[in-house]
Amino acid sequence: MGVNDLELDRIDRKILHILQRDAGLNNLELAERVGLSPTPCARRVKRLWTEGVMTHQVAMVDPKKLGLHLTAHVSVTMDRHTPDRFEVFEETIADVPEVVDCCVVTGQSADYLLKAVVRDMAHYEQFLLGTLTRIAGVSAVHSSFELRRVLSRTAVSV
Repeated sequence: MGVNDLELDRIDRKILHILQRDAGLNNLELAERVGLSPTPCARRVKRLWTEGVMTHQVAMVDPKKLGLHLTAHVSVTMDRHTPDRFEVFEETIADVPEVVDCCVVTGQSADYLLKAVVRDMAHYEQFLLGTLTRIAGVSAVHSSFELRRVLSRTAVSV
């Protein structure tokens, strides 16, 4: 276990397991599912938020229902590996609405892996040529497009 790992007991893990699948449960419903009374359950949930184990509560949406039918996985290579280049890229990409995920990676020629969700290929071209390749330091981009999503989950194993 790492230095920053929090000690979680069976009930904490059960709370996390349940809330990762349905964060809309109220405290009474959650308490019943984990076998606690409401007050201790609420204290545990508050601790999980306070300790940073839980970081966000969101509604998941189907992009296709919003007209976003194309998902691209994009490898981005930077021209220089300097802190200022990476900082500019990361600050810029954080404000690009099409990008839903961005990671610094190792083990391949790319420096970043992005996931972008767009309406169609024309929208992707606009994103690629009008935004992504105009960010200072971007020297190469390689795009792959999802044909069919086999698995998508936000829950991690607890």
